[in-house]
Amino acid sequence: MELQAVILDIDGTLTLSNDAHAQAWVEAFAAYGYEVPFEKVRPLIGMGGDKVIPKMVSGLSDEAGDGKKIAQRRKELIINRFASELSPTPGSRDLLLKMQQEGLRLIIATSATTEELSGLLKAAQVDDLLDQAATSSDAEASKPEPDIVEAALSKLQMEASQTVMLADTPYDIEAAGKCGVPVIAFRCGGFDDSSLANAAEIYDHPADLLAHYEDSLLGKKELVAR
Repeated sequence: MELQAVILDIDGTLTLSNDAHAQAWVEAFAAYGYEVPFEKVRPLIGMGGDKVIPKMVSGLSDEAGDGKKIAQRRKELIINRFASELSPTPGSRDLLLKMQQEGLRLIIATSATTEELSGLLKAAQVDDLLDQAATSSDAEASKPEPDIVEAALSKLQMEASQTVMLADTPYDIEAAGKCGVPVIAFRCGGFDDSSLANAAEIYDHPADLLAHYEDSLLGKKELVAR
């Protein structure tokens, strides 16, 4: 099948935000009396709050009580404080421009809320390039469940065999894999190669992929049916 579209994660893929998300969780939990170390929550970044909260504190849920308040507090911290401090990943804008020049359709697939996404796209300096997204509101469950990737495919009205996902966490790779979408992974999200082992390809960051574009899945444009 010929590649026609690219599904894009944003945190850790287009913007260097994974540490900020982890710190926001630490502060949000602390605001309601729960001590959650940065080192404990950082490896979970890439999952949504529906997964993170019960893993950090047994019995809590993002749908009620303290868990719901913690999720709201984390979102407020990202929107009102951290988003303005974030930087793009190296080469993210140039890579998106290249993909658009090659005629590829682009869509975001993220566990972030719609409100968070606006600030994250500005931080990535690509808010003028992307107008389609699947967010937490489009999914019953966050990554590594496939819901958000399925939502992106539905919005594109394309088959998995026509797409590739760019991402940075093992949760993205698992979610995409459940849909049959191959992943090009980036190390700039903070995960090592062993964590990203199920990706089709691994690069340091978008600039690294751009430098090897013609030899990558993006440049070849021919995908093996999965």
